[in-house]
Amino acid sequence: MIGPCGNSGAKARSLAGLLFPVLLLAACAAQQPASPWLTPSPAAVANPPPTLTAFLGVWTARAPMPTARSEVAGAALNGRIYVVGGLASSGVTGALEEYDPAADRWTVRRPAPIALHHPGMTAANGRLYLAGGYAADGQPLRRAWEYDPSTDAWSELPPMPTPRGALTLAAVSGRVYAIGGVNGGGNTGAVEMFDPAANAWRAAAPLPTPRDHLAAVEWSGKVYVFGGRLGDFNRNVAAVEAYDPATNSWQARAPMPTARSGIAAAVVGGRVYVSGGEQGSGVYPQNERYDPAADSWSAAAPMASPRHGHTAVALGDAVYAIGGGRTPGGSDSALNERFVP
Repeated sequence: MIGPCGNSGAKARSLAGLLFPVLLLAACAAQQPASPWLTPSPAAVANPPPTLTAFLGVWTARAPMPTARSEVAGAALNGRIYVVGGLASSGVTGALEEYDPAADRWTVRRPAPIALHHPGMTAANGRLYLAGGYAADGQPLRRAWEYDPSTDAWSELPPMPTPRGALTLAAVSGRVYAIGGVNGGGNTGAVEMFDPAANAWRAAAPLPTPRDHLAAVEWSGKVYVFGGRLGDFNRNVAAVEAYDPATNSWQARAPMPTARSGIAAAVVGGRVYVSGGEQGSGVYPQNERYDPAADSWSAAAPMASPRHGHTAVALGDAVYAIGGGRTPGGSDSALNERFVP
């Protein structure tokens, strides 16, 4: 079975019960020395890959998240940002924390019904939708929930047809799409749509490049899927593929300049910003900007604190990069940094 972080995943997943999260963090943290292009050193941040030269935008530190963690999911709803689940130094957590950018303040909300990591989450219809991920014992999940921020309450939904972790979720026209990830047999290209009105899942056209630790955004009625890995963070991919719900079809788009996994993506001003990621020898500072209308890439200012397993959430004219690990595999942080293009 392919594990949730790098080559150590299969070994770590064989451990059971509550020992799993602690051993997973320890096993994944022992990696080879980072290369200068991947580390969060000043040199790595100051020197872009040679294909990217025109950096744009400014990063600023904001109030840290109450619970330091990585492999989280996040989404924006009603002017607030929500971050759920993840791997913390104490183990797997179901913590749900709400951030108010206007006040630069965090509020602890009701945790997810179970502790989980590597889930997917998106917002639609005034609710948050959470699906998949890994349970505390490392098994991929089918379970899905809806969260109502007005009542601070979770409701369980019908399970996804395909159990998986390290997937991504996106919403189009009030429907939720669960894309890719890892199931018991390896990478899956499964795409399953949840229709809240029917309270049911339905299969959609599969992802052309099955992969995990990928990112997705909605733009102009389509879902754009970025990067990821073929089960191992030394097998990162640069693939970008766009899904059109109207035709239930996929189209290949211009690949990412830097093949990465453990990334996060968010849309501001009609541009998609894809930040961070990991590889066996280090963590990526890259923050690359994609123009879906032109199908072209350019550079944005590298992350102030390079990370993987974080969430990137757009609100107003900014992207908030929250949580994530600063070294490959098992690591965590409470970082909250705002990027304004």
